[in-house]
Amino acid sequence: MLHNTEFRITFSNANTGRLYYRFAKNASGWYQKTAAGNRHKATAEQVLNHLLPALSGIKPNAKVTVDYRPAARSTKPASKPSRRSTTKP
Repeated sequence: MLHNTEFRITFSNANTGRLYYRFAKNASGWYQKTAAGNRHKATAEQVLNHLLPALSGIKPNAKVTVDYRPAARSTKPASKPSRRSTTKP
């Protein structure tokens, strides 16, 4: 199963490749990280407000890339539930 926390959206200049900013999601929600390294909280609507114009071609010099970074998965099989004794003393 895929989760939003496994993706990172990067905005850069299509001609120079210079990084503008990136969006990612963690347990506390979406955040924006600028090229200077500043980190700001962001709403899902703010992410879409940046993403949609770049994808539609309104911003011709904007390049959007999406990186998939899968979370570490446990390879350990699920344990069986323990059985408790129901006998009364």
